[in-house]
Amino acid sequence: MTRPKTRFDVISQLGSMRRYARSLARDAGDAEDLVHDALVRAYERRASFRPGGNLRAWLLSILHNTFVDRARARWSEAARIKAAEQLARTHADPPQEHVVRLSQVRQAFFELPEDQRAALHLVAIEGLSYQKAADALGVPLGTLMSRIGRARASLREMEADQPPELGSHLRIIGGRHE
Repeated sequence: MTRPKTRFDVISQLGSMRRYARSLARDAGDAEDLVHDALVRAYERRASFRPGGNLRAWLLSILHNTFVDRARARWSEAARIKAAEQLARTHADPPQEHVVRLSQVRQAFFELPEDQRAALHLVAIEGLSYQKAADALGVPLGTLMSRIGRARASLREMEADQPPELGSHLRIIGGRHE
């Protein structure tokens, strides 16, 4: 004995689906989107519908699960946004005077004569030893040390001209710090 094959008549269930979606979403536009997404899921999973089963209950179950999935996705996105906001609050732009000061130090560095700037860059920024920096520039070690000394002295002069309210934050790497 074979059971009569139940028609997969989704159209007749649209009224129930829309009412339930409106109840869940509380917004007509969101409810229509919810019904659409649920119908797409139902169509994709139509092979899992048992012949003779309750089509309305099956469709409303899919609608409910779609609503829950959307709610979880919104909650998850809200949690990510909140976490990002908290991270953003921990980052603060540096005070304006430090930005200006850094710009002044950069400008003073670039105003050094090329030979002094190159020597200081290799030792202070690239971290080369004096001997390796001298070899890289093709100059004797004493010449390199002299260039670095003059570059540091120029930067110290700039630091001495710093207004007292900003304080002295520049540390000349290597050599004496006065």
